[in-house]
Amino acid sequence: MSLHLSQDLNEAHNSLLRLSGSVEEMIGKSVQSLVERRGSLAAEVIEHDNEIDRVEVRIEEECLKMLALHQPVAADLRRITTMMKINNDLERIADLACNIAQRADSLCAFPEFPIPAGIEQMASMTNSMVRRSLDAFVNRDIDAAYRVILEDEKVDAKNVEVIDVLNTLMSSDRGLIAAAMHCFSASRHLEQIADHAVSIAEDIIYMVNGVIVRHRQFSIHSGISPNSGSGS
Repeated sequence: MSLHLSQDLNEAHNSLLRLSGSVEEMIGKSVQSLVERRGSLAAEVIEHDNEIDRVEVRIEEECLKMLALHQPVAADLRRITTMMKINNDLERIADLACNIAQRADSLCAFPEFPIPAGIEQMASMTNSMVRRSLDAFVNRDIDAAYRVILEDEKVDAKNVEVIDVLNTLMSSDRGLIAAAMHCFSASRHLEQIADHAVSIAEDIIYMVNGVIVRHRQFSIHSGISPNSGSGS
């Protein structure tokens, strides 16, 4: 690897990590605004999305510049393309955090509506998945990446629990339907954030060993083979 490519990679890598920190903060604030009915905090999340978009574009431009100028191959090429994919996933996660914040703003009109405890539990799980997938990227840890993939089953199950609670509330009181639908959307957005964390983990496995695991079926109850495949 040339010195210039190494420097450019490190700069893009650091930019990506700063972006990930901002996105994690957005997830936390969006859920806090939902649970606490804090419209001002929801507005803060939504306003920050423009900056996330600008950073995402800048990182993509940096990666495209490296591809054009350095024409990397093998491991370097996989690293740059993985960074581009993670960059896109982080931008989409930020969009979903904004969607949750919008639902939070709408729920401010329903101060007495009982938000299911599963919402906060899902938020903790999904934020952890995002954080651990990015830690796996930094450490090139495919075992950790596989564990993130397996964690998605738990988030899906928790989403089903939340939906069941909301359905019960709507059945008991039709006046709760509007508020329940906002919570339903928030739960769905959290489930989608978890899906993006899985996507990041899958790309890390490809970056490290050149194996594409996307669309393969993994189960919490089955073994995993994180060391299958190899790459240069």
